[in-house]
Amino acid sequence: MTKSFPVLLASLLAVSSVSAPLQVLAQEAQPLDRIAAVVDEDVILQSELQRAIANIKAQYAGREAQLPPDDVLSRQVLERLVLVKLQVARAQGSGIRVSDQELAQAMNAIAQQNGSTLDALRQRLASDGIDFNDFRASVRDEITVQRLRQSFAQSRISVSEGEVDAALKQQADAGNQFHLAHILVALPDGASAEQIATGQKKADGVKALLDKGELDFNAAAVRYSDSPNALEGGDLGWRTLDEIPAAFAQTMQQMKPGEVVGPIRGPSGFQLLKLVEVRDASAAAGTHTVTEYHGRHILVRVDDAQSDAAAKAKIDTLRARIAGGADFQQVAKESSEDTNSKGQGGDLGWFPADAFGPAFGQQVAGIQDGGVSQPFRTDAGWHIVQRVGTRQTDVGSDNQRAQVRETIGRRKLEDEYNRFLQELRGEAYVSFRSGDRAENTATPPQS
Repeated sequence: MTKSFPVLLASLLAVSSVSAPLQVLAQEAQPLDRIAAVVDEDVILQSELQRAIANIKAQYAGREAQLPPDDVLSRQVLERLVLVKLQVARAQGSGIRVSDQELAQAMNAIAQQNGSTLDALRQRLASDGIDFNDFRASVRDEITVQRLRQSFAQSRISVSEGEVDAALKQQADAGNQFHLAHILVALPDGASAEQIATGQKKADGVKALLDKGELDFNAAAVRYSDSPNALEGGDLGWRTLDEIPAAFAQTMQQMKPGEVVGPIRGPSGFQLLKLVEVRDASAAAGTHTVTEYHGRHILVRVDDAQSDAAAKAKIDTLRARIAGGADFQQVAKESSEDTNSKGQGGDLGWFPADAFGPAFGQQVAGIQDGGVSQPFRTDAGWHIVQRVGTRQTDVGSDNQRAQVRETIGRRKLEDEYNRFLQELRGEAYVSFRSGDRAENTATPPQS
């Protein structure tokens, strides 16, 4: 897909992603007359909600235990769909439009990413019980939301050269950077004593489950966090000390990777914070080079036509052939299901470690030049990767400044846009029709 049409966002749950087979999205997606929610002058149908839930479950295939109970997941997904409706309405009210030509280009890109033509995609959607016009409307909504976010960033987010200079100096002076994840138990503005006590009890209960080892942190975030990034496991990315709340900063320096602190009361509610890993910030700031890898891979997809178990068995067989002396490139040409690299013997060229996601990066970094990884799973399916070579590439000071500027802007946008969404949601008329809705999405058992 071209950069102009980032139409497969995780935030728009009603639209198919590359990793979510279209057939999965059709499960329980037959049109229903029931209304799940009224959002100002618009509605969310029960069928829309079921498609969105199916999409989330497809993304968590093989990790279903990390998802909350169905009733909690349904409320979380419905709330996200409400936000999509509100954003589309605000965008349209601001004059943001997606032309038919732009939509057609996006639809063609989606078809290509699913390995088919637009006509074939239309037929596949029909066979899976998905109305093509509804699908097009969902894609148009997604592009519209992305345009609204871009417009918001252009009008409200700016990064000065002074901020970039300060960040570069801070990187050079700072001892470490911290990769964090969090769980938020939100409290409303002006929370009553009873609401505070309930929030404290829920946060304590989540911490108790983590301490007992009954849930890992990512799964607990998906189940219990009220943060917008809950379904992403609460990941906050890399932060320097001054980007960490003061209540956590001093403690963070004494922690070891994997430890969790909290709950601590903050402006938004009670937070649990996990230290995922630590890196030397000064070393990162002092170098203008990055490590790049030359690699080849073989992919066996997991989709509606091939189960996870069947794909795993196939990749194990291919790995055994290569271990027995078969040529990696020849096996890739014969058996890889990545159409982009298959014809080149699985060759991916030169790439930084994070180019294809963290799982891929960990595997290629963990083997020697000439080595072949063990099979590993990503959203696309099962892979094996061969590392051909490594090199150090000079990214230059200009590129470093651009990366820092982008990082600052992204964090500003994240904070400001989340506040904008809260305001949008608070001003809207929303009536849920799919059952009773509690303020807290789930309450864990108490220790």
